[in-house]
Amino acid sequence: MRVFVTGASGWIGSPVLRELLAAGHQVVGLVRSDSSARAVAAAGGEPVLGDVADLDAVAALARGVDGVIHLAFDHDFSRFEQSVKEEGEVLGALGAALAGSGKPLVVASGTPAEPGVLATERSDSAGDGPAAVRGANARVVLDLARHGVRSCVVRLPRSVHGEGDAGFIAQLVAIARRDGVCGYVGDGSQRWPAVHVLDAARLFRAGLEDAPAGSVLHAVGDEGVPILAVAQAIGRHLGLPSASLPAETLGFLGGLLAVDQPASSAYTQDLLGWFPREPGLLADLEAGHYFR
Repeated sequence: MRVFVTGASGWIGSPVLRELLAAGHQVVGLVRSDSSARAVAAAGGEPVLGDVADLDAVAALARGVDGVIHLAFDHDFSRFEQSVKEEGEVLGALGAALAGSGKPLVVASGTPAEPGVLATERSDSAGDGPAAVRGANARVVLDLARHGVRSCVVRLPRSVHGEGDAGFIAQLVAIARRDGVCGYVGDGSQRWPAVHVLDAARLFRAGLEDAPAGSVLHAVGDEGVPILAVAQAIGRHLGLPSASLPAETLGFLGGLLAVDQPASSAYTQDLLGWFPREPGLLADLEAGHYFR
């Protein structure tokens, strides 16, 4: 299959690129810089310099391939609503380009935050918060199944971890180093779902190849890791104490850390035979690469 991947040189896009190539697919990767183009080419993909904001170019690339995986997203939380709006415009262009083709379109989103409830693939991302705001775009993608697109949404948990991760866990490590304490909110019993980036990459390939139209998939390895356990693991490696802190002292992460938001991938595992096989979040923390 010839596959168009946006964000092909990113944290998740890079292992997705390698996963697709290893499975025998050809990959056209949209990149924004010469260095990213070189990385995609070195991995064996076909880089195309451009930007997802160029909707005509995105649509043309989608029409010329057998399937699309859309991963590009600006995670700057200071402009999150604008990022969601821009994502919606890209999804509109992709949907129009693929309508009636029967081609697969796999799009990344986030697991729902349902405090105290184990979110499943059937849970809706309604309500407030970043996951809910972005969930509206996911519903647009799923609706494309009624218009001749084999659309699929892969919901990613709060932590997509692994060596090289610069996301939320790496940011918690940086805050702990700065402040001399490993912080959590409340009693730290709040749970975060997590997945290793290589397991996530395998699920994106499985969704592309086999997911029925209109599927919601959960890339979840750990259903819920207590934030206290994360803080304590960071503390052991840094030689720092862990302590409950006011949410505002942890910046935008404070609000996320305060919410209990476990998620399950049981349906996804049954549907596609995908099972997480890489280390879980706490084991990954113990491996030490977050602290080099």
